[in-house]
Amino acid sequence: MSTNRVARTVLVLAGVLSAIAIGLVYPALARGEAWRSAQWTSKWWLLGLLVVPVVVWRMTLGADQRMPRLTIPTIAPLALGPRGVRTRLRDWPGILRGAALVLGVLALARPQNVLRGESAEELGIDIVIVLDLSGSMKAVMDQPLAQGPQGQGGRPTDRSRRQTRLDVAKEVIMDFIGKRKTDRIGVVVFGPSAYVLSPPTLDYPLLTTLVQKMELEIISGNGTAIGDAVGTGVARLRQSNARSKAIILLTDGDSNAGAIAPEYAAHLAQTQGVKIYTVQIGNGDEVEVQEGTDLFGQPHYVRAHFPVNPELLKKIAGDTGGESFVANDKVALERSMHAILDRLEKTRFESLSATMEDLFPFLLFPAVGLIALEALVRLLVVRRFP
Repeated sequence: MSTNRVARTVLVLAGVLSAIAIGLVYPALARGEAWRSAQWTSKWWLLGLLVVPVVVWRMTLGADQRMPRLTIPTIAPLALGPRGVRTRLRDWPGILRGAALVLGVLALARPQNVLRGESAEELGIDIVIVLDLSGSMKAVMDQPLAQGPQGQGGRPTDRSRRQTRLDVAKEVIMDFIGKRKTDRIGVVVFGPSAYVLSPPTLDYPLLTTLVQKMELEIISGNGTAIGDAVGTGVARLRQSNARSKAIILLTDGDSNAGAIAPEYAAHLAQTQGVKIYTVQIGNGDEVEVQEGTDLFGQPHYVRAHFPVNPELLKKIAGDTGGESFVANDKVALERSMHAILDRLEKTRFESLSATMEDLFPFLLFPAVGLIALEALVRLLVVRRFP
């Protein structure tokens, strides 16, 4: 290879790199730091960079081999042939085409930037609903006298559709969840032991589905471990960054199981800044509980008594800065839940959102610009005749 050809090759390579650098000025100025953490979602397109050297070579050095030649006896008349600026710029169309291809291939690889810095301040609180699933929750919880068709004693005339305390609690909880927008809500269920149904979350559809599927038989109902349940709720709120943290305890029995005393669980809640709001379902009077069916397939009910401990619930709520409520029917339970929410002060927490921004337009624009510049160079500078 002659010295002139080597020098020309170096100049072509330098020209391509310079054109690429110029083309990258706009992307760098527009989204400087974003390129360092960019994710290339279509990396296979980067293999197209292997074609760029071939295209540049065919349009510059390789073009000489495809040029028509005229055999003449002497080259003396050509000594004064074209040696102006145009002859020195004959490789620039290939240089510009190569740089445009590089930028175009990078754009096809589709770089994206994760906008982790975007945030929105929203009003919200962190709540854990602690629900009793002990056997006493199967007691019937009739509607008040003023609601619906009633039989003697304020009971529904259709005895086969009488709701239990758990049925009513589930409906109220799902309604409570459905009316929230920015409150993170979790659910803990308990009998003789406590279980986390869901940690605090904003995924309300999932939370509603989980609550809807709760049944008395999913865990043992032979006991009421209020201390363990409250302690589990406190543990779920310990890592919360919200200023307002609350536990809503719904129970219809006295604490008679578990490894943690309710008073100590209240102390743990107090140290973590968690307010406990207690809702006592029922007042300890005799209630009806379904016990199988009769000869005609109708539900058979028996009278039962489930003791409650309102003093304990009031102490737990009072020690943590919360409040205690008593609900004997669905309406009272709904009012209690909404009263609790009204008493909770609002707080602001950041809801970080990770959104993707496509960066390929910032590469595509200079690529198109280089193609347009190549067309102008061919048209105005290195045009050939004929």
